[in-house]
Amino acid sequence: MTTETAREDGLLAGLARFCHRRRRLVLLLWIAGVLAVAFAGFGFGAASDNDFSGSGSESAKAQKLIERHFPEQQGDTLTLAVKADRGIDDPAVRRKIEKVVATLDASPVTGPVVSPYRNPALVTKDRRIARTTIPLTSQNVKASEVRPLVTAVKDASGGGVAFGLGGDMAQKAETPGQGPGEAVGVLAAAVILFIAFGSLVAMGLPIVTALMAIVGGIALMKLVGYVFPAPDFTVVVSALIGLGVGIDYALFIVTRYKEALRDGDAPEAATVKAVTTAGHAVLFAGTTVVIALLGLVAMGQRLMTGVAIAASVTVLVTMVAAVTLLPAFLGFAGHRINSLRLPRRTSRADRHDPARPSRTRRTRRTPAERWAALVQRRPWVAAVLAGTGLLVLAAPTLSMRLSLPDASVQPHDRSSYASYRILSEGFGPGYGAPFVFAAPVASKDADLRPIVQAVAGTDGIASVTPPQISADGRAAVFMAFPKTGYQDEATPRLVHELRDDVLPNVPGGEDVHLGGPNAVTIDFSDAVSARLPYMIAIVLALSLVLLVALVRSVTIALQAAVMNLLSIGAAYGVLVAIVQWGWLGTALGFPTSMPVTSWVPMMMFPILFGLSMDYEVFLISRVREEYVRTGETRTAVARGLARTAKVITAAAGIMIAVFTTSLLGPDVAVKQIGLGMSVAVLVDATIVRLVLVPAVMELCGKANWWMPGRRTNPQAAPSPKEPAAV
Repeated sequence: MTTETAREDGLLAGLARFCHRRRRLVLLLWIAGVLAVAFAGFGFGAASDNDFSGSGSESAKAQKLIERHFPEQQGDTLTLAVKADRGIDDPAVRRKIEKVVATLDASPVTGPVVSPYRNPALVTKDRRIARTTIPLTSQNVKASEVRPLVTAVKDASGGGVAFGLGGDMAQKAETPGQGPGEAVGVLAAAVILFIAFGSLVAMGLPIVTALMAIVGGIALMKLVGYVFPAPDFTVVVSALIGLGVGIDYALFIVTRYKEALRDGDAPEAATVKAVTTAGHAVLFAGTTVVIALLGLVAMGQRLMTGVAIAASVTVLVTMVAAVTLLPAFLGFAGHRINSLRLPRRTSRADRHDPARPSRTRRTRRTPAERWAALVQRRPWVAAVLAGTGLLVLAAPTLSMRLSLPDASVQPHDRSSYASYRILSEGFGPGYGAPFVFAAPVASKDADLRPIVQAVAGTDGIASVTPPQISADGRAAVFMAFPKTGYQDEATPRLVHELRDDVLPNVPGGEDVHLGGPNAVTIDFSDAVSARLPYMIAIVLALSLVLLVALVRSVTIALQAAVMNLLSIGAAYGVLVAIVQWGWLGTALGFPTSMPVTSWVPMMMFPILFGLSMDYEVFLISRVREEYVRTGETRTAVARGLARTAKVITAAAGIMIAVFTTSLLGPDVAVKQIGLGMSVAVLVDATIVRLVLVPAVMELCGKANWWMPGRRTNPQAAPSPKEPAAV
């Protein structure tokens, strides 16, 4: 029994036949299932969790102590900042400021607001800049309830008086939705598919399949959030991943289906062949992406585990849709898959499609085959140039700094940025990055003066507040304001100095925990930097095992791992150059240079490694098929590249289009991950697949197919039937 016959009698073949024959039932079940899950997920799904403090970090210990002994200090706050050119004591200015304070005080979501005129500590010495803190009445206040306050504050600015309303809720309230990014991505994908297929019907099937899968996957993800909470960026990132892989997976299957029809198969047989070949590779590729995503669990971060599970759910749903929903759609389409074609003159290349069986393939080589031959003539030159280029692109990674975005890196027309700018000018750049010290004490008479004086005397500290003892006399807190801002490189160094050198050398200082939002960001970034190598090692090991099982070659699996690391490293380097160094940053929508968001490189690696393995699977499967047919590595690589060039280029184009549209959105962190993934896919589909793969495989020769315990190379006599491959 041949491999192809065995596959056509397997589970996938049976599933494909069932979905094709029972296409109306399958479609109705999918529609009903997606609607039900969407109703439950979008209506009653779990809320986002953005607490990155972890469980064992110093900042988390400080937060737990404050929550336990200072319950009155819980809840979000807003900060009103005011700058008056004529000073806040000018009568007209004072009326305007008191009117804004009264508006904030009258809101049902705010607690009592203290006017800066009642507390001299809230005003600078020159009386030009003032501030006040506005407590929110509940931790469940929604951004939509704060939005009118942001609008009122922004509208009050003018006439020589500038207002800004800061705080996390204010920042969320004025941040618009992701916008048309996903819609633009779908439109771009449609154009690429139309060009690739030349048919509106063939174009529409991958898009409809992917969209239905994404809706169901994201809704299901929200329900899973009750067990595995995830931060708010998870939905956008999962939508980007799901849209990209969903369209790509459907693209591979539809391409194989069209090839089978051209070979003379009936629609049902073509569907079975597409699912048992391309669908088989889709399941493997999707499993690789899921395993890579689950590598995030190795980071030991509760929220990152939630992100891993949520994104994996979305990918799993797209995989299931590719091998169930898409075969049903193919059943409806039948031979009409090429209907509503793009008007164009049939070219000689079209008449001699390299995807046709060997008996109809023309003698003249395709452009992809000629390119592969060019690389193979000078493999050392091609490999060295491509490898050097990737290393140069990756070099900036060595200077990568990690942080989480704050008001200072937001668009400059935001009220939260205005608040940051005014407060930095009047009270120093560290006012928005306070350190919160919390310590257990024995009684209300505890003397923390030595600790406070040691912190105040540390170089880099601007000011320190008096300690405050809790009502139960069991804990104390005080704050220190650094001279540097939230994103400054000196701020993390100061935190480590206080923890490692200052507090341990003061009596009782070993019991003091340094926390606050700034410290949370620093602790999270340090944890990412420390555990990222472990995640990379785990993802590499698991992916290598899967790839060896599929291609049955240790050499090719190792090649794939190294090349994927190079392409991801290049993406990291470009991201650092644009985001952190500011090269072309403004042109790409970044308001200012900033550190790379802490979770971005951690999230990028498993996603990109999984996607790179997708392309590796689709390319190497064809190369191995040709090698089994001919026994000649050079010919196999050239033909495998020719047979996959069009579909991999289209798939990469779709990924790049989808990921790049994140630059249209307002979230600087999502912009970063979209940019990084776009660069990685571009590098992988060009430098890696078109240069490194043919060059390295040419250099390795028969060693490409080395497998422990196998005495002979995987050769077989040519068969008139096309072997099962992607």
